[in-house]
Amino acid sequence: MSETVTTAPAPAPPPRERGLTRRTWTLIVSFLVVAALGLLGGFARVPYVALGPGPTYDVLGKVKDADVISVEGQNTFPTNGTLRMTTVSLTDDMSLFGALGLWLSGRYALAPREEFFKPGESEEEVQRNNELAFSESQTSAEVAALDYLGYPGKVIANQVTKGSPAENVIPLGARIISVNGKQVQSSADVSAALENTKPGDRIEVAFEKDGTSKSTQLTLGTRDDGRPAGFIGISPVDRADVPFKIKISLSDVGGPSAGLIFALAIVDKLTPGELNGGRAIAGTGEITGDGTVKPIGGIAFKMVAAKEAGATAFLVPSANCTDAKQQAPEGLTLIKVENLKDAVSSLEALNKGEPTPGC
Repeated sequence: MSETVTTAPAPAPPPRERGLTRRTWTLIVSFLVVAALGLLGGFARVPYVALGPGPTYDVLGKVKDADVISVEGQNTFPTNGTLRMTTVSLTDDMSLFGALGLWLSGRYALAPREEFFKPGESEEEVQRNNELAFSESQTSAEVAALDYLGYPGKVIANQVTKGSPAENVIPLGARIISVNGKQVQSSADVSAALENTKPGDRIEVAFEKDGTSKSTQLTLGTRDDGRPAGFIGISPVDRADVPFKIKISLSDVGGPSAGLIFALAIVDKLTPGELNGGRAIAGTGEITGDGTVKPIGGIAFKMVAAKEAGATAFLVPSANCTDAKQQAPEGLTLIKVENLKDAVSSLEALNKGEPTPGC
């Protein structure tokens, strides 16, 4: 008798754990790279600033219900149209994506931050320096405008150097009457009066303070700049000498480039007729007390801002003309100016339909 024997099948091996596939790893790594780039682009700061068109201000009009330029103690004449000062906006502390976005917009240009912020210089220090330059531009505009109109000027000691011959002798803010026997009518006269002197020479300086005139003998010191002329130790500046007050009320603006437009507005308010002929005029340019117009930066952005504000003509410092001509918006007439007299005569010619000097 045979016996049937049943053999049980061998147990199956345990399932083998499968690792992540290559495709899965690729997706994970790609995600991590994209996330890292996103964080880098969104949060990492770049050492650049973005420059673009800034706001414009009609200096013949009002800001916050106050006249931008007012004259107290003197009759003024009505004005019309607009006379716009132009600015450049500066965006700092940008992320990589933020900088790239501004650049791709076509309205902004990127520039190394070090061109605008000195090493170790804080934003607050930059702002203070810009505000100081803006304040000085107002003073220069006033001096230039009143000099153009024939009003007298004066020279004052704006700073007195510590340890210099002038310290404790010439008071801060004193009006300088004469230096080394030569009458002083402008700040340049002070340097001219010292041209043929040398350290150790004794000279006479006449000045006036609080209505009292004085004359003193000084022994000249040595200049820090290596020039052979003697050194007094004052920083002379030009000021208007008029019985009325000009006030410029404009905040949150910095830099010296509004000087020309401020000067034109003062001339317009103190003379009959409309200097701009009722047109929309804009411009830019640093100005000195003698009326010389100096070049500025960001001319392309300022022209764009002027055009967008409705200006039909733009006053350009002659040294900026090459760049301005290449980048001027269509329909904006460029007028080249060397000094305040040029600017006034060009606007008068424009009003008469006569040709103006272009870039």
